[in-house]
This record gives sequence, C-alpha cells and structure tokens, in this order.
Amino acid sequence: MSDALTLPAETRERAGKGASRALRREGRVPAVIYGGKEEPTLIHVEAKELVRQLGTGHFMNSIVEIELGGKKVKTLPKDVSLHPVTDRPEHVDFFRLAKGGKIEVHVPVVFINEEDSPGLKKGGVLNIVRHELDLICENDKIPGEIEIDVTGKEVGDSIHISEVTLPAGAESAITDRDFTIATLVAPSALKKSEGDTTAEGEEDVDADGVPATEQGEDADAAEEQEEKSED
Repeated sequence: MSDALTLPAETRERAGKGASRALRREGRVPAVIYGGKEEPTLIHVEAKELVRQLGTGHFMNSIVEIELGGKKVKTLPKDVSLHPVTDRPEHVDFFRLAKGGKIEVHVPVVFINEEDSPGLKKGGVLNIVRHELDLICENDKIPGEIEIDVTGKEVGDSIHISEVTLPAGAESAITDRDFTIATLVAPSALKKSEGDTTAEGEEDVDADGVPATEQGEDADAAEEQEEKSED
C-alpha cells in the first residue's frame, strides 16, 4: 500500500444539495466517513488539498488518515464524484478501517524480470488480461502493488492466480476459478519464427489468424477479456 496520506477535515451538521453547494462556494468539498459498524460521519475537506492529493495518482489506493477534532480516523477512499465539466471533486466517500478488520480492494499488478523471459526476447508480447487483482486484505496490510515474475516464460504460456504469491494478510476475492492474469502471445507482425519463405502449398498466416488455443490463450483468458469489454 502507498504511504498513508493525512487530510484535515471538519464535521458538517447539515446534508443536502443546498448545504453542499454552500460548502463548495467556500472552497470546501463535502464528504462522508462510513463503515466500521459506526454511524456515518458527515465532514468537509479543503478543495485545494484534496485536488493536490488526487494529483499524486495513488490517492484511491492509499490509506487516508483524516484529522477530525484532534483525532485521526484511518480510512480508505472509495469514491470521488467529479463535476462533469470542470472535473473538480464534488463529494468523497471514505470507508472507515476498523482495527483488525478486512476490506476488499483492487491492487495493480506489476510484471518484473521481463528481460529473463525467453518468449519476450524472441519478440513475444505480454497480453495483460487483468491489470488489477481483486483482493481481500487486512486493514493494515494492504499492498500497493503485486509483483509477478515472468522469468522463463515462453510464447504460449499463461499466468494464473495460482502462480502468484500474495503477501501475508491478503487473499484473492475470486475463489471459484484459477483465473488468468496474463498470456504471452506472438505479435501479429511475427509471421514466421525464421526466414521469409512459405513452403509450397502452405498458406502464409500471421499470428492474428491462428486460433487462440494455438497461441496459448486458454478459455479462461478469453472469458476474462470478454468480461472486461462488457464492463
């Protein structure tokens, strides 16, 4: 998990569109803290500071400690509503992290040791099916990213969740199948591994014309790609 961020806040007594508009005119952004078996807490934060933290690129994947009334409330940002024209934040939802609890999060994957993959060295392409993993983690053990080693991977190989060593306190939220994270396929421009001639009577077919099963993509990978296109 990225280092914790600190965000000063003040409580707000009134909800509703009118009260929210008034706060925005004063350079504040209405927000709410919920979860942890406690009643939701209505707050507002400084717009400039919120925009700055959003600009870090990892706000949604960071623990945010909200300073409220002399105390710090450990939270995880769950949703930021933006203005459709200006893209300015209009409302933020924070999930309260209860001590000893668990939370479902989306953690990005990073592929390492690509220089040690024979398939990539030959010109193969890493086809990423899932850029993030849906994990259930302990509140104080949320990883910032999951590293996946591609050492020794050849064209036609697939990487499944069962091959990935997750950090302590984390487990996959998807347990009903050994889903595909990435496959290593031949590039469409790579028509032949060697030479530039085709045997007499053979049709010159590029990699795009080869069935997915012959390129090493399994049925699960195709299903994952279809699910992404529907989202």
